[in-house]
Amino acid sequence: MQLIEGKNITIGYDGEAVVSDLTFSVESGDYLCIVGENGSGKSTFVKTVLGLIPPLKGEIVFADGLRQDSIGYLPQKSQIQKDFPSSVREIVLSGCLNRHRRLFGYSKEEKAKAQMIIERIGLGKIASSSFQELSGGQQQRTLLARSLMATERLLLLDEPVTGLDPQATAELYALIRTLQSDGITIMMVTHDIHPALNDANKVLHFSHNAYFFGDKDEYFRTEQGLKFLKEAGHDHR
Repeated sequence: MQLIEGKNITIGYDGEAVVSDLTFSVESGDYLCIVGENGSGKSTFVKTVLGLIPPLKGEIVFADGLRQDSIGYLPQKSQIQKDFPSSVREIVLSGCLNRHRRLFGYSKEEKAKAQMIIERIGLGKIASSSFQELSGGQQQRTLLARSLMATERLLLLDEPVTGLDPQATAELYALIRTLQSDGITIMMVTHDIHPALNDANKVLHFSHNAYFFGDKDEYFRTEQGLKFLKEAGHDHR
């Protein structure tokens, strides 16, 4: 079942196109990796999908009951995130603020959902711990849990393993695979070709003069794909 579709959209800022005539679609259960050179349009694409900037031409259509505000978004890590003076539970709960309707506090349902997600992500033993005291991997899992508060359908992850050590990286990838196998659709921006090689079924590759969207196996046969794999230190032949 299709969740998102963009047909011949042009994206950019202040009337200046970054990517033109982009056509893509995301179906329920997809694992889409978004790759490409710096400055080629990945961040612009993310902001457009989230509704932070409008397309310069065309439109992105959300289907099968998916709304733009029900996408779970995990942004790139920042120093501000590292310095959150809150507990794991408080940060996870804050993920529902975008659709929060209560003036004071959280509802019983929201608290129950947060606790369920905390257990699902493996944070139960540290739910009361300060975010500042956590390891990098624990912090990122907390922020992933926060993004799950906003969605039952689709996660949009922007460079989720940046700055993590190899063990934390492997653990986060395994967790994302589990979420996808449980029925959550994944869109992931990454410089690490590993998830595209092993987990993704679709690839969206941005470059400064073109883009590719399609199945992973088809991507591996394109000039863009072969070049990107070679630069990443992989030989897929």
